[in-house]
This record gives sequence, C-alpha cells and structure tokens, in this order.
Amino acid sequence: MQLFRFGPRGHEQPGVRTAAGQRLDVSAFGEDYHEAFFATDGPVRLAAWLGPHAAQCPEVPAEARLGSCVARPSKIVCIGLNYRDHSAETGLGLPTEPVFFLKATSALCGPHDDVVLPRGAEKLDWEAELAFVIGKLASYVAEADALGHIAGYTILNDYSERAHQLERGGQWTKGKSADTFAPLGPYLTLAADVPDPENLRIWLTVNGATKQEATTADLVFGLAKIISYVSEFMTLLPGDVISTGSPAGTGMGLHPPQYLRAGDVVALGIEGLGEQRQRVAAFPG
Repeated sequence: MQLFRFGPRGHEQPGVRTAAGQRLDVSAFGEDYHEAFFATDGPVRLAAWLGPHAAQCPEVPAEARLGSCVARPSKIVCIGLNYRDHSAETGLGLPTEPVFFLKATSALCGPHDDVVLPRGAEKLDWEAELAFVIGKLASYVAEADALGHIAGYTILNDYSERAHQLERGGQWTKGKSADTFAPLGPYLTLAADVPDPENLRIWLTVNGATKQEATTADLVFGLAKIISYVSEFMTLLPGDVISTGSPAGTGMGLHPPQYLRAGDVVALGIEGLGEQRQRVAAFPG
C-alpha cells in the first residue's frame, strides 16, 4: 500500500495506491496524513478500513495533481554530505558525525509541481534524495530500535540556491527553504514494503541528461544511525520527514558548475518508490 495526496494546492485529499496499481480516493476515511494519523497507527487503521470499503472508494483521475505525500510535518531534517562521492565533489571532506540542517516546511510541494526560482536567484541546484517519514515519537533512540520508528519511504528533491546557502552568511537553511524547494512524493511506500532501503537505485536527469546515478548502499551514515543521532538533539514527531542526503552529480560539483534556468526540466526517481518531474519556473512578476 502506498499513500499519496491529491487535489489543488492547500486542499489535498488522501489517496491510496493499491498493490494492483489502483489509485483510490480515501477521503471517506476522514483523516489526512498528518502527525495525529501517524501517531495513532494510521497506516494500520487505514488498511483495516480499506478492506471492506475499497469498492466504494472513487478512483483518482490520472490527471489529478499530486501534492506532498504527507501533510505539513513539524519539521524536515536533511542530512548533508552523506554520500562519499558527494562529499568529495564539494571538497568539504567526509564527515565524522552526521551533518544535518532544517528545511522550512513551507518549502513542501507536490512531486510534479514547478520549482520556482527565488527572486534574483542564479545558482539553483538539484539533489535527489531518499527520504523517510517518522511513524512514532523518537527521542534518544538506540540504533537497534531506530528502524522501527520509520512509517515509510519516499523521494525528496532537496533544491538549493547555492549563493543563498554559501555566500549569504553560511547558513544552509537560507538556501534550502524557498517555496517549492521540497517536492515530496509521489508516494509514501510503507516500511514493510521496502525490505532493503539501503540498496535502492537513485537517479536524476536535467533536460534528459543524466546527472546523478547511485544507490543508497553508498550512504556514509545508515538510516538507523541517522535516527538515533538526530534524536539526541531533538525529538522527532510522527509525520516528521528526514531526507538522507544526495549522491554526486549536483550542479555545484560539475566542472564548470551548472545551475538551473527557467524552462529546464528535472526528473528523478528511486527504485520502487516512484518518480518526480519538475519544470523550473521564473519568479512571478
């Protein structure tokens, strides 16, 4: 079972993609995919409800807009420099402890929405990443118990405006948090359906040319370590998103660097989790 949300921005409804590939509107279940849903075993309750009610659920039209696969969480935590080859291309070296920062939740958008250039932006970059959603409260979690806190897996494109990130005071969050900089989805694939999340192919193209291609086996810090480590510094709430870092092939790491311009098309995907596609749009006005 995969969870998704569909409909106009700000008015998304919950949906389920079944094992047979049907996309069902489960609005009648009465809950969005938010903190309270995950905190109360929402996926289990939804699956139990869907059994006797699936036949009455309308199909979601193929042309329906997809939103972020979870409602706005309390936080988005991003792990930096977490692929060996990406650490090398940045010249920052391999971290000895996980590096992380927060990305504003207002950056969330749908997996196929336009990414909008911030006003005056000149260094918009891409970063394909495996993300996961926390399923239950996590504070000072032992690594041995950490994976049990994951509700499911999805895709996040960690868009970054590199000048804002690196040249405006050195605060990464500045360059990571503009509106539309966190397309999430298309689906949240439940953890039980992803037996080996640390061995998935991940890829990204720009205008059809491959820029990133790797597997999650190349992570410096694995998922259990990430959860355990981050939970030392903040409580992770159900529905929170953690994005695990991006492999080499970012625009900043190319020689010469290559950044996105209005009209460019970015496509990305992770094995078994789906695909995203964004068109770069100029700042309105």
